[in-house]
Amino acid sequence: MVKAIEDNADVPVVHMLTIVPISLSVGANRLIPTVAIPHPLGNPALSAADEFKLRYRLVSRALKALQTPVDKQTVFTED
Repeated sequence: MVKAIEDNADVPVVHMLTIVPISLSVGANRLIPTVAIPHPLGNPALSAADEFKLRYRLVSRALKALQTPVDKQTVFTED
């Protein structure tokens, strides 16, 4: 779906996911590895404050990825 949106609507898309090789195989361009399959953008083992920091970091990374021009598949792992 992310590849189709980017190709057909010419809208940059960030795919936040837990299993990077699957998205690499379908051709998504901007990939953000997340936490775990049942909790992709969170971790219930963390305190509320630490979970907020985790989510904030992941969403900030995604916003930076949206602003980054790419011409090939790129996995964004750095903040």
